[in-house]
Amino acid sequence: MTTDQDLKMDGQPATSVFATKGTDVTPKKDKGVIKVVKRQGLDGERPMIGDRVTVHYTGKLLSGKKFDCSRERKEPFSFNVGKGQVLKAWDIGVMSMQRGEVCKLLCKPEYAYGSAGNPDKIPPSSSVVFEMELLKFEGEALTGDSGIIRRIKVKGDGYMNPNDGASVEVHLEGKCDGRRFDCRDVSFIVGEAEDKGVPLGVDRAMDKMQKGECCLLYLKPKYGFGSEGKPEFKIGPYKDIVYEVTLRSFQRAKESWEMDLPEKLELAAVVKQKGNQYFKVGLHHQAVAQYQRIVLWLEMECGTGMEQQKRIQSYMLRAHLNLALCFLRTKEYTQVVENCNKVVELDEHNEKALYRRGEARLLRNEFSLAMEDFQHVLQVNPSNRAARAQISICQSKIKEHHEQDKKTYANMFQKFAERDAKQVRKMKRRRDECVRNGMNGEVGIKRRRRSQDGPSAK
Repeated sequence: MTTDQDLKMDGQPATSVFATKGTDVTPKKDKGVIKVVKRQGLDGERPMIGDRVTVHYTGKLLSGKKFDCSRERKEPFSFNVGKGQVLKAWDIGVMSMQRGEVCKLLCKPEYAYGSAGNPDKIPPSSSVVFEMELLKFEGEALTGDSGIIRRIKVKGDGYMNPNDGASVEVHLEGKCDGRRFDCRDVSFIVGEAEDKGVPLGVDRAMDKMQKGECCLLYLKPKYGFGSEGKPEFKIGPYKDIVYEVTLRSFQRAKESWEMDLPEKLELAAVVKQKGNQYFKVGLHHQAVAQYQRIVLWLEMECGTGMEQQKRIQSYMLRAHLNLALCFLRTKEYTQVVENCNKVVELDEHNEKALYRRGEARLLRNEFSLAMEDFQHVLQVNPSNRAARAQISICQSKIKEHHEQDKKTYANMFQKFAERDAKQVRKMKRRRDECVRNGMNGEVGIKRRRRSQDGPSAK
């Protein structure tokens, strides 16, 4: 029968080592997670809430029995720390570590597997020991292109987040190359932060934050000050920036289901005008946020009369057309095609939708489809010179593409022919060698026979 003293550390009972050398890393200081460092990590920062961490670990009971080990699977384990995705002891322990550190954690049941344990592995109400190695960690990407990375310094309260159109009060501190350039309290509407000189990346992060949260936002130029920079802050073009943001309070905007149709139509007019203002000064991402609000509000509405139906269709057409134009500017051509398709569903002969879809398809090298769109434009409006010019470009591109295909296939066939000829020559050489070897063999046999027969009798 095993006892708690069976697990050894440095030749001593593990519980004794934790008692004499361990550090209580729990926030409550209730000794629920005791840590002993086995190898110091690299000097520097530690993981923050929400960071993506990668670890190797080995789990043992106090009896010394191993119940899990990532190294034996030859595969490290990754998770977002501080988000409740793993054992409470792991969230606490890993956030106390540095990159490259190896430590052991003595975890009480309430921080590990609880009173139930884990069937066939962990007895009920068992303390366990984990050896952890922190391999790496990185912030949480809030966008698909990793242009906004968040690292949470202080977790917020509750589960509510600001939504699009919400009023927020925040404290901002901005840095570039280690120099602080911005420090202020500011209020703004989510989706309209640009009006207060707040960069797009901070605006975009709002719907992920909770009241009281303090986080670091690492912004690429696309979500910072872009190609123009920010002269008043002495920031040049294409610079990465970092903002520390504290969300002090917010008031959520009405959701779509909380508004009736007249209210939506009234707001759509205001939001459309706001989007147009952003577009005119080249703030295409901000304009997109405004036009998308119109689509969100009205895409499921039918209206009760002809007048309402016409107004809904008019707003939807303009929103999708404007979205297509914005996405053309930001070179997101798939989004252009999708929004133009929405317009064509409502109005199959819409000249702007057909033309903009043709532009996007041409830029995606879909020359035949683009030419079909431009030809359709001419059917709708024969005097559209731009569409006629685009057709000429498509024809030229198609011809160029065919010529390139010819060259590619010609070179391919030439290589095949050369390879076949080489193989034929190689086979011929082998055949000739076989023939020569065969003839030499016959001559040798005849000579051996004559020598064996000796001189003939005379």
